[in-house]
Amino acid sequence: MQGLDYSKIGERIRQVRRAKGWSQETLAKKCGISLNFMGKIERGDRKMSMDTFASLCMELETDADALLWGVVKTSESADNMWKHFVKKDSDSYSMYIRIMKSVADIMNET
Repeated sequence: MQGLDYSKIGERIRQVRRAKGWSQETLAKKCGISLNFMGKIERGDRKMSMDTFASLCMELETDADALLWGVVKTSESADNMWKHFVKKDSDSYSMYIRIMKSVADIMNET
């Protein structure tokens, strides 16, 4: 199984952020993380929690595959996917986080 390349993930996050015209500070505030940590994520210097990753996907209105692997889904728009996770305390959001954590655990076992 292919491992995660945090530098490429950070580059993709930066590209989407810039396409929206946002500063690092703007995205960091939206996600509830520090500007310093946001910079480290974009440089691939630090790993992020699944909660932070999900928050980045939600705020950037993009799907996980696009940020993780650079794969853009054409069958479902990211907007439709993330509108289900408007509230972080929703059952759908909690289920999504559990699924993503399970996927990360499986990927780290290889």
